Amino acid sequence: MKKAKSLYGGIKENFPSGLVVFLVALPLCLGIALASGAPPLSGVIAGIIGGLVVGYLSNSNISVSGPAAGLTAIVLTAITGLGSFEMFLCAGLIAGLLQLVLGFVRAGSISNYFPTNVIEGMLAGIGIIIIITQIPNAFGFATGFTDSVMAANGFSLDALANMAAGIHPGAVIVTLTSVAILLAWDKFPTLKKIKMVPGALVAVASGIILNYLFTVTGSALAIGSEHLVSLPVPKSFDDFRGMLVFPAFSGFLNMQVWVVGATIAIVASIETLLCIEASDRLDTHRRITDTNRELRAQGIGNLLSSLIGGLPMTSVVVRSSANANAGATSKASTMIHGALLLISVLTIPFILNMIPLSTLAAVLILIGYKLAKPATIMHFWKKGKYQFIPFIATIIAVVFLDLLKGVGIGLLISIFYILQGNMKRAYYLSREQLDDADEINIKLAEEVSFLNKAAIKKTLKNVKPNSRVCIDARSTSYIATDILEMIQEFANIRAKEEDIEVTLTGFKTSYQEYAEDQDSHVIIAHRRAI
Repeated sequence: MKKAKSLYGGIKENFPSGLVVFLVALPLCLGIALASGAPPLSGVIAGIIGGLVVGYLSNSNISVSGPAAGLTAIVLTAITGLGSFEMFLCAGLIAGLLQLVLGFVRAGSISNYFPTNVIEGMLAGIGIIIIITQIPNAFGFATGFTDSVMAANGFSLDALANMAAGIHPGAVIVTLTSVAILLAWDKFPTLKKIKMVPGALVAVASGIILNYLFTVTGSALAIGSEHLVSLPVPKSFDDFRGMLVFPAFSGFLNMQVWVVGATIAIVASIETLLCIEASDRLDTHRRITDTNRELRAQGIGNLLSSLIGGLPMTSVVVRSSANANAGATSKASTMIHGALLLISVLTIPFILNMIPLSTLAAVLILIGYKLAKPATIMHFWKKGKYQFIPFIATIIAVVFLDLLKGVGIGLLISIFYILQGNMKRAYYLSREQLDDADEINIKLAEEVSFLNKAAIKKTLKNVKPNSRVCIDARSTSYIATDILEMIQEFANIRAKEEDIEVTLTGFKTSYQEYAEDQDSHVIIAHRRAI
């Protein structure tokens, strides 16, 4: 009884955020399916499974799963290469099984190794992509209009003039009205307190009403069907069942299907782990998601989605950020969004098909702005170049390449700075100029690995003849073997040749043999096992 209360107790509180996510997810599900070369309903099925099944199995309180834009290119290529959507669904089953295996072998822990600046850079990059991709919908451009204008004229005044001529005034009015409503809902406390009536719902309703008025009055501002949500309308349950597509199980005997399945499993798992890490940062309560459980939930979700004709899914930042911004407090919001997708497909697709894409673009553009707001960029700028450069590089690479390559580039730059920092922190150097010689004190750090070899080698190389050098390892708990050998060669060969007096403090007693050499310039001042 207590468990039931915890599961359903947050429905009233999370219904507004679930409604907002539903409004954001619906056009994304359809758009990603179309971009993937798959049936439109397949994207909605993935959204329903992501909300109801993955939402229930996952312990993430903010994350929302569904068809991901990051998988679009893979899915499109796979459907074309395999020859049919049914064969591709078999690859989706394989991907789900492999994700289950990854979850059980605890592969989710790799998400702990992504630095904060890279995660924030990924979020900001996604925010910029959202804004850019929604501009055509916000201005009412015809599909492919901006691409054709730029291809024909290049970036010129003529191209800009032609683009201006392609703007749909009705779509712009709906976009500006929706933005005004959304901003007012965030700015005025009285409106913000009306939790059961989210600003996004008011904006969508206003968009429908405005376009209805434009249409019934015969105004040129009326928005055509090409700029409205397009959802298949089943006339009966049998009609709906007939829209479902099932996998061709013969694909299990096709090696190419297994390659596609493995590719989807790897990419989808990495994207999910990245988005879970980002979602946890969006959670105001800073609750931590069990990433291994998340991988298992995604695996089960992808198995079920593929069995009934749905696209593969991941945890998705756009929907998750919309969920967090709308005030979600538990996974009840995610499940509500899945339930609303299912209900809408079965009952009111004709009403949903009245929603202008421009009003949904307004919702998404504001979400994109919150992810990539200037305050976040300035925050990392003030933290210095070691934080800012990986952050900004991740943003640029995510925008111009893709999510995985962007995060990979950000990680490589972060690792470079870590290695550089380790090289600089290998030791503490003090130098004193005496009348007859230099006196150099080198105090090694707590850990001296092979990464520090170049820095120590350079320092020893710059030691002048007739100097006195003290190398202190009393505070060191670990020294790599190649570092020890380099110090040995310096102390027992070069020091003899250039009359350098070397004192080794805190090294292992194996250096005793150097002290026993009567001609050696090595002095063992203190011996302690390290």
